[in-house]
Amino acid sequence: MDIHRTFAEVAFWEEGRLRHHGRVDMTRSGLEGFGRSLRGDEEIVVEATGNAMSVVRVLSPFVARVIVANPMQVKAIAHARIKTDKIDAGILAQLQASGFLPEVWVPDERTERLRRLVARRNQIVRHRTRVKNEVHAILQAHLVPKCPDADLFNGRGRDWLARQDLPDDERSAITRHVREIDRLAEDLGDLDAEIAKDTVDDPAVQRLLTIAGVNAIVASGIVAAVGDISRFKEPQKLVSYFGLNPRVRQSGVGLAQYGRISKHGRSHARGLLVEAAWAASKAPGPLRAFFLRIRNKRGHQVAAVATARKLVVLIWHLLTKEQDYLWLRPSLVAAKRRQLALKAGAPSEKGKGRRGSAYAYSLKELLDREREGSEQAEKAYEHLVRQWKPHGPKRRTDATNEERR
Repeated sequence: MDIHRTFAEVAFWEEGRLRHHGRVDMTRSGLEGFGRSLRGDEEIVVEATGNAMSVVRVLSPFVARVIVANPMQVKAIAHARIKTDKIDAGILAQLQASGFLPEVWVPDERTERLRRLVARRNQIVRHRTRVKNEVHAILQAHLVPKCPDADLFNGRGRDWLARQDLPDDERSAITRHVREIDRLAEDLGDLDAEIAKDTVDDPAVQRLLTIAGVNAIVASGIVAAVGDISRFKEPQKLVSYFGLNPRVRQSGVGLAQYGRISKHGRSHARGLLVEAAWAASKAPGPLRAFFLRIRNKRGHQVAAVATARKLVVLIWHLLTKEQDYLWLRPSLVAAKRRQLALKAGAPSEKGKGRRGSAYAYSLKELLDREREGSEQAEKAYEHLVRQWKPHGPKRRTDATNEERR
């Protein structure tokens, strides 16, 4: 099925021959009517588009399987000299019949809902960033010096902003932008609450919160992008899924050339990983030691991406082995989990005369002791790297060669 906004072109592959069926309306009633006309043992192939998941949900009860093809890898359609809807549908059927169709994993309904929530939150964050940049552009255009406060849009920053000498039209524009920022902040709060309700009892999210630098939003975004971790047989597969693997060019007997990262896959999830890498570089532990080691050789940006890649490998091991991070800080993890529960609607325990689950996070002595443990782990990693020496392949001795003969 070559699906569009209002119709889908259908082609059948039967006993080695292609038969065009015609068009089907892209409505629920139209798809259900088409599904009831089938025998029930067919396989339907569609390309991954905006409405592909809805087609999968509607047609799955009527057929043996609904397959979603990766449009980036269906080269036969992308590079066809003559391209029509009938040809596209026929090529999809032929690729599936020959076993060369590149499939896309179809998430379950819960994972699909979480992906939608995370994507909508990302859109609001990007929109809010654009609005803030417009305010900064107005100030820069009128030679207004930098705000002495760290955040221009908190209470003190807005008081400073109101005292600046600006034209009336520019001040009106800033007032509209600030109102828009406040409205977007409310939308973000609502989305954060919905995401928290969906992930507060998720063991994968709870496990990722044990990693330094990973908060609830990052953990939810990674879990939404990964889905079922068992579909990645090794950590390198997950690294490639996030587009953090380097590009490789090699031909003939020449040496392989490694370039920048591929940036394939979900860009938002990759951005969350880099954000977590920056946060992990500021917290004591092996991840910061790794970041500093790469930074001294290649600079900040390369170190952040390399740490993000290291995080992906760590995430694969934690989710696959169902284990928490070895160098976790219990009081910090408890605080992150409690914050997630509060966003999900858990009742507050303040003023009830009893200690909450994150009470230890306010004890300075305990925090210092946990920090010392993380610093010792960081020093142990540094010592391991200094003592490690690469060795080439072992040379076979004469005795070994004789035994092999």
